[in-house]
Amino acid sequence: MTRTKQHNRLRRLIINLAAPVGCGLFFLFLLKSVFFFGYVPSPSMEPAIREGSFIFGIRVFSELRRGDIVVFKHENRLLVKRVAGVPGDIIADDSEKLAVPEGCYYMLGDNEGRSSDSRVWEDPFVSVDNIIAVIWTAR
Repeated sequence: MTRTKQHNRLRRLIINLAAPVGCGLFFLFLLKSVFFFGYVPSPSMEPAIREGSFIFGIRVFSELRRGDIVVFKHENRLLVKRVAGVPGDIIADDSEKLAVPEGCYYMLGDNEGRSSDSRVWEDPFVSVDNIIAVIWTAR
């Protein structure tokens, strides 16, 4: 085979692979930067989200609101909870009042009896830096 034929074959191979590789890289970018797909292994958010459910979230979000369901890092684990307190809110927690600091949120699971959340954590607040995604729900 001549050098020109080898060059043409290599060129065709690169052209044929460019679109699938480019699409794959773009999809990977979307998964890492824009979308979140996950699984809820516990009943802490029942009845809103059943144990064993798959969830879809958006990693690009602005200010969170009370009632938003979010995925966040807490003690090296990913958790799914509802925002119950936003910066500036006063939370009545076990006979004491807590002020939610700037840049933090107070999180609760919907299933109070089966949720480890801000009510029981040593530090009850989640920094905005630890929030991964807002779960997409039909409103």
